[in-house]
Amino acid sequence: MKHHLIFQNAVVWQRKLINRTVVAPMSRVSATADGLATDDMKDYYSEFAVGGFGVIITEGIYTDVYGSKSYNNQPALVNEAQCASWEKVTRAVHESPTLIFAQLMHAGALSQFSEDTLAPSALKPVGVKMPSYGGEGPFSIPKEMDLTDIERMKQGFACGAVNAYKAGFDGVEIHAANGYLLDQFLTPELNQRNDLYGGNMQNCFRVIAEIIASIKASVPKDFIVGLRISEGKVNDLTYRWPQGIKTAKELAEEIKTSKPDFVHVAVQTGEWERDSFFADGISLASVVRQVTGIPVIANGGFHNLDKAEVALQDNHATLIAIGKAALADPHWVIKTMKGLPSIPFHRKMLWPEANLSHTRKIIKELHLENS
Repeated sequence: MKHHLIFQNAVVWQRKLINRTVVAPMSRVSATADGLATDDMKDYYSEFAVGGFGVIITEGIYTDVYGSKSYNNQPALVNEAQCASWEKVTRAVHESPTLIFAQLMHAGALSQFSEDTLAPSALKPVGVKMPSYGGEGPFSIPKEMDLTDIERMKQGFACGAVNAYKAGFDGVEIHAANGYLLDQFLTPELNQRNDLYGGNMQNCFRVIAEIIASIKASVPKDFIVGLRISEGKVNDLTYRWPQGIKTAKELAEEIKTSKPDFVHVAVQTGEWERDSFFADGISLASVVRQVTGIPVIANGGFHNLDKAEVALQDNHATLIAIGKAALADPHWVIKTMKGLPSIPFHRKMLWPEANLSHTRKIIKELHLENS
């Protein structure tokens, strides 16, 4: 297995990566009440580095105090104390030859705890909140963001990126996927604005382009700035764009103009082949890669190495993100390379709670059952 393409060295962003594996961002509900990264989080992230992953993308980190927070015990990069708390995480990760990116996110209408939410338009989200992240019941109708709200939100992302740099991260991933705020701007059913931030794709993407430009103007040139996109949403798993590949190509053209350093194409269900393809074997990841020429990270069940091989060899992706398999066994890379069995993922690891202590408890219980 060690000769599989996913485990080979790669030069990306003018850096030599030890392999093509990426730990996908996964919400862990384990920060302090005031958004500080904990020692448990340090151990959690550094174990992926010890386990052989080339890149780590953190869980979503909120960026302002005006509505970006998605759930209680979510980490933040808003103030100096939060920034300092992440330093122990990045130092521990960097004891191994692994990069770590901070994922910056704004919940928008999909906050799991707040009834005072913000969105491009005042439209009630479909679905219900997630109990494993502390949510209960239907989502509230958000306030339609005015230009002041939008400007404040953009400043939050830029300041979050600066704080990420200060905390020792190698880069950031701007979360514009999975139904959260920036994805709400991109989704026609959720964005009914008539100003510069609504209507056609150029307008809907404008806020993301402005965030990318603002971040790049605020951090050193070698600080990596990526973008995460998807069709599916946490509250609507199988959502697809009504205009399919046409929307994908329009989005890719806007991404090409804004020039992020990578694009992370997410599949909400984890089923890449089922939920990421258009006609004629064309995936969203391949559309983005072909149009932009930018490195692409793909996810969606790629612990199946046959799928990973197809994604890499057929130019769908540059790097491969691993989620549930990494969560179940942070040494998945080393074990798989050596042909050793890894701990399989089980739904109980994230249910009924998604925090670190619950996951550890279930892994221990499952290990004892199988020993």
